[in-house]
Amino acid sequence: MIKPVELVIFDCDGVLVDSERIAVRVQVGLGAELGWALDEAEVVERFIGRSHAAIREQVAERLGEDVAGRWAELFEERHRVAVDAELVPVDGLPEALAAIGLPTCVASSGSHDKMRHTLGRTGLYDHFAGRIFSASEVARGKPEPDLFLHAARRMGADPAACVVVEDSRPGVTAARAAGMRAFGYAGGLTPAERLAGPGTTVFHDMRELPALLAG
Repeated sequence: MIKPVELVIFDCDGVLVDSERIAVRVQVGLGAELGWALDEAEVVERFIGRSHAAIREQVAERLGEDVAGRWAELFEERHRVAVDAELVPVDGLPEALAAIGLPTCVASSGSHDKMRHTLGRTGLYDHFAGRIFSASEVARGKPEPDLFLHAARRMGADPAACVVVEDSRPGVTAARAAGMRAFGYAGGLTPAERLAGPGTTVFHDMRELPALLAG
């Protein structure tokens, strides 16, 4: 028997704020500059949904620790500038949040500093203040379940009664591993087929989410 939903756990980048397009563009540019030619599809596959530490590890393996450190530094600088200039909420997200009456929180691979910045720039920070969790708080990031289980524990919710809204393959994989239902948002960069799987509802418009949660 499926338990009634007690908690909706939102990823941040690509689910609440339309930042993944910015991140991918910056990563492609850094690859061209620092010696790792990556196209957009490769960046989505390798980096989207993963923590800064996991991305840095991949770069270090390919280009060495020194370059990985420089890559991380430049990414933070350039991403922040682009966010200040361009960032908006995901299309339909404000309307969806207004219609969802369930408890909510955020659980993201991003750092708290990054989320304060991106959620703050889009006017969403106050909506989730005090209920924001980062991969920096757990031993293993997505696709492992640690972050979502941590969020459920902190929010006092049964994992089996939690749903996760994600836009990346590592994210939906982590939700399934945590024993939670996943809602894969395919209105961003990750193709729908990369999000599909057991216990997962794939949708394309954030305005659909309140009805899906109630269904």
